[in-house]
Amino acid sequence: MRIDIITIFPDYLAPLGLSLVGKARDQGLLDIRVHDLRDSTHDRHRTVDDEPYGGGPGMVMRPEPWGEALDAVLAQHPDPLLVIPTPSGMPFTQSLATQWSRRPGMVIACGRYEGIDARVADEYAGRAEVVPVSLGDYVLAGGEVAALAIVEAVTRLMPGVVGNEASVTDDSFAPGAMEGLVEGPVYTRPPEWRGHVVPDVLLSGDHGRIAAWRREQAERRTGAMRPELLEG
Repeated sequence: MRIDIITIFPDYLAPLGLSLVGKARDQGLLDIRVHDLRDSTHDRHRTVDDEPYGGGPGMVMRPEPWGEALDAVLAQHPDPLLVIPTPSGMPFTQSLATQWSRRPGMVIACGRYEGIDARVADEYAGRAEVVPVSLGDYVLAGGEVAALAIVEAVTRLMPGVVGNEASVTDDSFAPGAMEGLVEGPVYTRPPEWRGHVVPDVLLSGDHGRIAAWRREQAERRTGAMRPELLEG
């Protein structure tokens, strides 16, 4: 999979060289390229933003540098997917991560300030699948944090990235036995720690009982933490 990320802070994406994503890059499973949006500017100050039309606080990212950068990058993707992190986008979910993990690549446009001029998304909607996505109901300073989260969520579902591929099937929100639920509590050695003991069922060796217990715990935690997931 090839992933291109466009940002005005390339160093923000340095963690993509670490952990599972970094190993996948070293193994050739991932081709991640980070582009500096300011390289697509042509003035002395490398300007990427301007005051918003209609007035108001903050600055808006200009369309010209985005157009130049995206023209160059999207042309290298045969089936282009353009992801734009924004608080006004659709929720980024495990389902989306699963879908995107099967694609040959994606481009992530990291906005800043009050966001990217809306004409950019309109321009590329005719030649790419443009998906504005949000990590949640809060506002970040820019799209880089979201890009890190999206890349990790998507790439860990690719074959060969996670050492034990069966482990992703028990994730929160994963399809299968736990679909629509958050994962329940997990335990490891020692069996007792500071007076807290591991539930007996997990030490029983009875895989049927263990599976039922995990399902019950997932339902309980989902009801306590994310009750809206149980509606319907």
